[in-house]
Amino acid sequence: VQLQASGGGSVQAGGSLRLSCEVSGRTLSRYTTAWFRQAPGKEREFVANVRRAAYGGTGSYADSVKGRFIISRDNAKNTVYLQMNSLKFEDTAVYYCAVAERHLAGPMTRADDFDYWGQGTLVTVSS
Repeated sequence: VQLQASGGGSVQAGGSLRLSCEVSGRTLSRYTTAWFRQAPGKEREFVANVRRAAYGGTGSYADSVKGRFIISRDNAKNTVYLQMNSLKFEDTAVYYCAVAERHLAGPMTRADDFDYWGQGTLVTVSS
């Protein structure tokens, strides 16, 4: 399984970016997929996930990004996206996409819930 993340860059506060994560080796609609981020000196934290289609394909968000970020999935392209709007300085981090091999009953917001990871893409927001 390979995950290729892209779309990071530098943007001013208030701006927008869209991250992409193309997945090979798994049919993405059958797996829960997520975005995490890690800021310098901090632990990796959950950003958003989208459930496998069999469980509704719904998205969940960290409180810090709710209302600003949107996670989506293009099944034809086997790609998951993270649309980030109204970016803040504190959104600066390396963003990672991840795929979970198993469906878990909980919210699936822990890094340990996910089995496959992309290489990360850097987002820098200047104030």
